[in-house]
Amino acid sequence: MRISIKALGAITSLAAMLAGCQSAQNSASMASNDYRLRHPILVTEQPETLDLPVAPGTRQLSHDYTARIAAFGSEARSQGIGGVQILVPSGSANESAGHSLAPQIRSALARGGVPARQIEVKSYPVGDPSAAAPIRIGYDRVKASAGTCGHWPDNLGGGIGANVDNYNFGCATQANLAAMVDNPADLLAPRAVGAADQNRRAVVFGKYRAGERTASDYKEGDGAKISSAGGNN
Repeated sequence: MRISIKALGAITSLAAMLAGCQSAQNSASMASNDYRLRHPILVTEQPETLDLPVAPGTRQLSHDYTARIAAFGSEARSQGIGGVQILVPSGSANESAGHSLAPQIRSALARGGVPARQIEVKSYPVGDPSAAAPIRIGYDRVKASAGTCGHWPDNLGGGIGANVDNYNFGCATQANLAAMVDNPADLLAPRAVGAADQNRRAVVFGKYRAGERTASDYKEGDGAKISSAGGNN
């Protein structure tokens, strides 16, 4: 059986088209089944708060509260993207105590490194006049999150034949990565390169001009010694 060159070319082209369609389908299937697309890490602005329970008769912050507020102020100084607000309850049983403690809270935040111009005191309404509502300190910061895990919309046994992951697959990994990132802004763009070490550069240039080695000495075998503690006697 003879096949002409034209027929062979047509068969080859058809095979390539079918392979291309199959590849496109596989790529689309892989993209729809990618846990990074199903559970994306979102970088958003979210509030960070510290609630201080205050009794109606309190007029002085304890040392423990002062230390906590100072630590919270230090975090706001390094992680916040704006000022710090002190929200004092209004219309509650401890309203007077909240206004008495507000200046002390400002001082504790300043001790933590928050500039005085970035501290703002406001009030929030409380519906129950007999309640002892907390004083809330808060600031906005950039946070990374991957949403809530534990969604199981489909039967786990239904995707075995289709060779696809379950919906919750990869969610914990994404959530842990978002929680461990020190600066969530690093997920958006790399940090700027810092300034060069002028002192170290001067030392290297000095050795280069003098014809000396500019790199550290490395001896063969360093760091590769085998301990004899577990050897046979």
